[in-house]
Amino acid sequence: MQFNFDDVKTNLDRLIVVGDRVLIQPDTAAKRTQSGLYLPAGYQEKEEIRSGYILKCGPGYALPTADEGETWNPKQGEVRYLPLQVKPGDLALYMQKHAVEIKYDGEKYYIVPQSAILLVERDDD
Repeated sequence: MQFNFDDVKTNLDRLIVVGDRVLIQPDTAAKRTQSGLYLPAGYQEKEEIRSGYILKCGPGYALPTADEGETWNPKQGEVRYLPLQVKPGDLALYMQKHAVEIKYDGEKYYIVPQSAILLVERDDD
């Protein structure tokens, strides 16, 4: 199954992800065991490691400014960020216990800090 990032993105344009968090749409494809049995969706929700597609990313980790308190500096108060490694469209494996489930427009999404993401698969298209 090919993930179509553009279809989902239009509904989420009003959402802004903050900090080092990402918005993930869980992968709902039917899972199979090695012997070929299909597992129900409820079983997958109990797993510790989940997968899903990253839809939106926050700006990253806020960096402290060394020049705070200097009134002559025109860039005083400007926030700088260390960007995240992940990008929208990546398939991520993440730890379920660190994810926060939300529902938006009838769909289920997870907000996950980057530190809970274990692995990312990226298409270089």
